[in-house]
Amino acid sequence: MRWIRYGKEQTTGGLLYLPKLTILFVLFLLTACSTAKIVVLNDTLTPEEHINLGVINERKGNYNAALRHYEIASSKLVVAFFYMGNVCFKMKDYGCAEKNYKKAIREMPDNADAMNNLAWLYYTMRKDLDIARKLVEKAIEINPAKRDIYLDTLIKIQDLQGGNLTGG
Repeated sequence: MRWIRYGKEQTTGGLLYLPKLTILFVLFLLTACSTAKIVVLNDTLTPEEHINLGVINERKGNYNAALRHYEIASSKLVVAFFYMGNVCFKMKDYGCAEKNYKKAIREMPDNADAMNNLAWLYYTMRKDLDIARKLVEKAIEINPAKRDIYLDTLIKIQDLQGGNLTGG
């Protein structure tokens, strides 16, 4: 290998004679590549596809991955809050579940399933049982097709309240 340096011809013995600048440049490239991060600026998935991936991950027990997909979808699809509530409930993160069920109900006031699930959460936590009962009663009114499912929640709440309808 031959190269010209300062007007003189020199013979190199391989990489040992490469100019220092070249070696530094190669090292910089190697270091830069090892710390590079890939950032996706445009998500090619639709919100519906994120919901589907969330459901798949949830069924597999990958709750954190499911939550990430639901969170992405929630910017366009408010039903994602309902799904996030369900995942948080499964993770026993009851504060997260309550927050997301309430968002789902606020954004979709006719979502009887969100009302029933929030009521079931309150039943599970043994709190706000009067509110839970009212939520279930409204769910039954909104979606009579699921009356039997919602009645199960209502009966359990009433049993916990001692069978009375005024609660406590």
